[in-house]
Amino acid sequence: MNTPARRRFTAAALTVVALATGTTACSSGGSGSTKAEDSGTYTIWDPYPQFDKTSAWAKLLDGCGAEAGVKIKRTAFDTSDLSNKALLAAQQDNSADLLIVDNPVVSTLAEAGVLTTTDDNKIDTSAVDANLLGAGQVGGKTYGTPIGANTLALYYNKEVLKAAGVDIASVKDWDSLTAALEKVKKSGKKGITFSAIGTEEGSFQFLPWFWGSGAQLTDVASAGAVSALSLWKGWLDKGYAPNSVINNTQTTSWQEFATGDYAFSENGTWQLANAEKAGFEYGVVPVPAASGGNAAAPTGGEFVTVPVQGDTGRYATSQKLVSCLTSTENLLATDTTLSYIAPTTEVQDKQVAADAQLQPWVDAVKAAKGRTSDGLGTKYPKISEQMWKAVQAALSGSESPEDALKAARSAVK
Repeated sequence: MNTPARRRFTAAALTVVALATGTTACSSGGSGSTKAEDSGTYTIWDPYPQFDKTSAWAKLLDGCGAEAGVKIKRTAFDTSDLSNKALLAAQQDNSADLLIVDNPVVSTLAEAGVLTTTDDNKIDTSAVDANLLGAGQVGGKTYGTPIGANTLALYYNKEVLKAAGVDIASVKDWDSLTAALEKVKKSGKKGITFSAIGTEEGSFQFLPWFWGSGAQLTDVASAGAVSALSLWKGWLDKGYAPNSVINNTQTTSWQEFATGDYAFSENGTWQLANAEKAGFEYGVVPVPAASGGNAAAPTGGEFVTVPVQGDTGRYATSQKLVSCLTSTENLLATDTTLSYIAPTTEVQDKQVAADAQLQPWVDAVKAAKGRTSDGLGTKYPKISEQMWKAVQAALSGSESPEDALKAARSAVK
């Protein structure tokens, strides 16, 4: 264990950037909580305030505690509140025994010395999909294991496409998608809606097109990046996407799609329940890459992590709790509750067997990528901020896509 790591806090580490993952699991905060004095009670902090003590999630935590021979004291926070509380608690040597945190926050907590590694606590991550595990890796070390993932894909309105003479099987790349949008507009309906708001949500939604162009976050102004932003700008200019996308959140974008007037909506697994209530037949396909195939979309979802403890004797029980929460049996139930895709192929197969409509989402998650992957870690928030500013500038017409992204590149450097 690297117990002294807690002392390596910096001013930057204490400023946690709130990253919107697109999940609906973060709506209201919970009251603060400190670790129980009773050594037979283990504290767990999570970002699911919508689940009370009678929920299946709370019962799972209690069940894992019982299996490990301890009681569980759970506190639920809003995502950004949880991140700040975790940093402050670590400074005071009062960390929770387990933290369940938004995956982009893992690198912030790890670099601040808050978290132990999976090697430290012998937590088995061998079955976890490598692209999902990457969001929790910093400097070649892994700081937790994902409890589930969500990502983005394209919902489509079957009736609108049929009326426009569009076969969804023909939509395989950017050119064929744009051709489909043109047909939809000519039929009198609307093309595609998404969120390009000037926040992390806007970056989150732009990333599948950014990565689908072949661009990398290490160079936000590459030729591929310019082509992705030009694609969005072209859709607005031709009326294939509404100008409202500049201010749309993922929720308001969904509300536009739910009117039944749009052919496509870029959104996530968290809208599945709403899709069932929309009143029209829908389908889902992964976001296409520029030249075909599935684009990498950013992963949302949380990691189960074990914070550094002054009393290292607590780690053995914490390891049991992590293993219980992320077991095959419990992942299936938990990810169904959270509308997540499981992080392992075995459980993904079980999810699809139970609901075949999840197959496109499994495919999207398989192609997904962590925002802090590629060694970016805590560099990502700054890159993201400049990216959403560039998107706003280009879509509003104040700058060309190329100039907007060049300005973003300069700001990042």
